[in-house]
Amino acid sequence: MRLALDHLTAVDTLPTDLADIAAATGCGGICLFLQSMSVLPRMPPFDLVTDTAARRALRARCRDLGLTVDLAYPFTLGARSAPGDFQPALEVAAELGAASVNALLYDRDPVRRLDTFAGFCERASAVGLKVSVEFYPPSQVKTLREASALIEAAARPGTAGITLDLLHLVRSGGSIADVAAVPPDRIFIAQICDGPAMADPERLVTEAAEQRMLPGDGAFDVSGFLRALPATAGLSVEVPQEDRLRQGLAPLDRAAAAVAATQAAIEGAGR
Repeated sequence: MRLALDHLTAVDTLPTDLADIAAATGCGGICLFLQSMSVLPRMPPFDLVTDTAARRALRARCRDLGLTVDLAYPFTLGARSAPGDFQPALEVAAELGAASVNALLYDRDPVRRLDTFAGFCERASAVGLKVSVEFYPPSQVKTLREASALIEAAARPGTAGITLDLLHLVRSGGSIADVAAVPPDRIFIAQICDGPAMADPERLVTEAAEQRMLPGDGAFDVSGFLRALPATAGLSVEVPQEDRLRQGLAPLDRAAAAVAATQAAIEGAGR
């Protein structure tokens, strides 16, 4: 399976460095933050939305390395969000050739949440982008089933799909059977990692953003997850490793370990 390297796996890198590391570890794509975020203090400051030179450099690097941008972050739709707020970032994602943009939804009002999401999808589609909804227990789209229901309600066949994070599937109480029940064309990209069977509910955000386990090192059914994925879904290596970062391991070394573990899991699953 072709792999993309997620920015969280090498969180302490600039976009062009992420591209270099992806190529060095045998990945064919990257899942990229367009702007650094204060909630990710390890991420160095950058802003591809406003920095034309940085965008140009990243496009050239990806072209030279034969990489694609498989997913672009962050697109967080909250109670005060309007679809137009995201227009500049959507245009930049399109300029970078992103296949999809990742949407997290936090608005507690279900009617407004759907309206904002539908408007966001319209703007994304207008610049040639698909929207991939990431269900996440701390958000207002907490489960795989809720993500599917949102996409159906928005009536966006083919242009809206799901970011299927194995960690979020497990922590939301989902199962491999739930994955198999989703229409194959609805899963745009899957994110792989591993973790302990149980987690402190108060530390879900920290676990997701900072500390996951390499595929095969934890209790998740990684093989079952891989076998349940449709052939059309992309696969991203999303394994933030704060423990190894504190030990002084370089981004390339951390990413190489995550990619190697993922490749071993793929082979073990017969994919």
